[in-house]
Amino acid sequence: MKTVESVTEGHPDKVCDQIADAILDAYLTHDPASRVAVEVFGSHGALMIGGEVTSTAEIDPALIAQRVYKEIGYHDDLEVFTNIEEQSPDIAIGVDHGGAGDQGIMYGYATIETPEFLPQPVVYANRLAFGLTNLRRNHPEFSWLRPDGKTQVTMDRGRVTTLLISCQHREDMAITEMRKLLVKHLISATVYDLEDVQVLVNPTGAFVRGGFSADTGLTGRKLMVDTYGGLIPHGGGAFSGKDPTKVDRSASYMARFAAKNIVANGFAKNCLVSVAYAIGREEPVMLRATAGDGKDLTPYLKQHFDFRPRAISERLSLRRPIYRQTAAYGHFGRDEFPWEHIVLQ
Repeated sequence: MKTVESVTEGHPDKVCDQIADAILDAYLTHDPASRVAVEVFGSHGALMIGGEVTSTAEIDPALIAQRVYKEIGYHDDLEVFTNIEEQSPDIAIGVDHGGAGDQGIMYGYATIETPEFLPQPVVYANRLAFGLTNLRRNHPEFSWLRPDGKTQVTMDRGRVTTLLISCQHREDMAITEMRKLLVKHLISATVYDLEDVQVLVNPTGAFVRGGFSADTGLTGRKLMVDTYGGLIPHGGGAFSGKDPTKVDRSASYMARFAAKNIVANGFAKNCLVSVAYAIGREEPVMLRATAGDGKDLTPYLKQHFDFRPRAISERLSLRRPIYRQTAAYGHFGRDEFPWEHIVLQ
């Protein structure tokens, strides 16, 4: 039995991730060599942006934050505080020579289970979350939906057993009508066979307050939503707000790229790639690939994929403003991302 959750772009943690990545994109637009490590914290009308940046670009993080917040669908005012300093010279010593911007462990995974090369519950949970936003933005019948929301999918031996949707809504919307509309227009269109499936919509009965009005948000607090739903290991490093010298992000992308290509080229039905770095060092201190049946794919991995930080950035063209779009509905499984491209070996 497996359970996976996802969240909409209006979830407070995801709002913070999108603001952080929009700030990163702004720096990279004007200076592709920018080094950025930005964190965002939101709570009840206030937003704090902090971090370390080395860049020739001059941007207005507060203005970007306000714009992203409004684009997501919130209309209340935010009081924004910023505290951004230059990157530590101790870190720059290693990064200047192509070394990793931090130590850590990263993982990448792929499986033939779905066309996206992801586990089925991960695909379902993200589709449902994105579907809530699509209905809110594009279908007048769902004008009662608000930006915040969560989805969750439980599967047992390949069959969905429970679907959970928690969606922020207009106060006068009845739970029975919400459930009927969501089953018809979203759930049935995502999971075609609902026989013996427990469908839960807003189990508390109401979800009127959402976003920063109801809860705090923090960059990097949805690691499982960003990756593989907790079904494979996670090294602990977040993605959003970090430029490619931070291997938390870039090596995770490369590990996914390698795993997906190993599976797509028929070398395994599923593959887990593991990599670890020491700060300032180019070569990983650990690099391996393992198939689900235990087969060691490391020789093939090392032959075809270069995991030095600078090589990753060049192969995947990571010094571009492509990151805000990654910050909701998962960083994997969408063809527009370069680490999702299949290269025939």
